[in-house]
Amino acid sequence: MKNVIVISTSLRHGSNSDLLADKFVEGAQAAGHEVEKISLVGKDIQFCKGCLACQQLGRCVINDDVNGIMDKVLKADVVAWATPIYYYEMSGQMKTLIDRMNAMYPLDYQFRDIYLMTTAAEDEEQVPKRAEAGLTGWIDCYPKSRLAGTLFCGGVNGARDIEGNPKLQEAYELGNNI
Repeated sequence: MKNVIVISTSLRHGSNSDLLADKFVEGAQAAGHEVEKISLVGKDIQFCKGCLACQQLGRCVINDDVNGIMDKVLKADVVAWATPIYYYEMSGQMKTLIDRMNAMYPLDYQFRDIYLMTTAAEDEEQVPKRAEAGLTGWIDCYPKSRLAGTLFCGGVNGARDIEGNPKLQEAYELGNNI
């Protein structure tokens, strides 16, 4: 059994990427893993100040929701991210959270496998590539970890447009096969 954290970064209720996250969670739970989904809806996540105090403290000096999220990520075996693609990149809130997780850099971490699920109105194959590159930049700072899988569903724009899409089953299978 693995400890799995799924971070849904969309702030829109009923978002397509959040529905992918839910299916990933279902699949991982069906496989017997312990899973927690963290939605960034309602979370207080401020911008990094670049002070680098986190490198000495092992936590951020900003008192918001990030330190609690980091504690869970550090202890996870698997971390799955779900994000909408905005202007061919991950959501701003995902990037802000990744920047704030700089405090984890000098710490011992348990996670090995990282997954990325993305959705966008555009449907071209290259749409998620910048988001993947951005996440890979973060993963490169944790040499015991790797990008273990990605899933992209294009052609979905409005809330819940993804319902009935076969990519939901693929998200379930991705979670089920970790």
